[in-house]
Amino acid sequence: MLRILLLFFVFMSPAVSSETDVWLLVDTKSRKIEVKKGEQTIETIESIAIGRGGAGAKKHRGDNVTPFGEYRIGWVGEKSSFRRFFGLTYPSKEDAEKAFDKGVIDKPTFNRIVTAHQSKQIPPQNTPLGGQIGIHGLGAGSLKIHQAFDWTHGCIALTNPQIDHLSQYVEPGTVVKIK
Repeated sequence: MLRILLLFFVFMSPAVSSETDVWLLVDTKSRKIEVKKGEQTIETIESIAIGRGGAGAKKHRGDNVTPFGEYRIGWVGEKSSFRRFFGLTYPSKEDAEKAFDKGVIDKPTFNRIVTAHQSKQIPPQNTPLGGQIGIHGLGAGSLKIHQAFDWTHGCIALTNPQIDHLSQYVEPGTVVKIK
């Protein structure tokens, strides 16, 4: 009986991903999102925009950097000013560890971030590391600006038709890897 319960826990745990799980690979250099199933790319969305500050390690709130790392979709905002907003579980435990080591966040903030991840909750979004990082559309924004510049405050932006199309693959818990 214990073995059956253990197997049930392992297979039902959201932290375990299978080859049939859809996940997203955001390639900030190529400005594209690959929709993946296991290691197979099932679709590619081109011409995305990222943060005005580029992509890499976020140093603090307001740096306009799209963070590298592995996150999950924490929430889906269907009625966003950006049309749709797929909020990421940023900051991650790794982001918190680096920020704590550099003195950007204090121990209580570090603990709140880690505890949120351990309990599979959305981490605090109002820390010195920033928050509200996600994948979104343009809303009423300018397509010309989107096509010409990286314009976000750290998010990944798509056109409205692209974000609508992507929504068929995305739900809370979907893994998103940003490189």
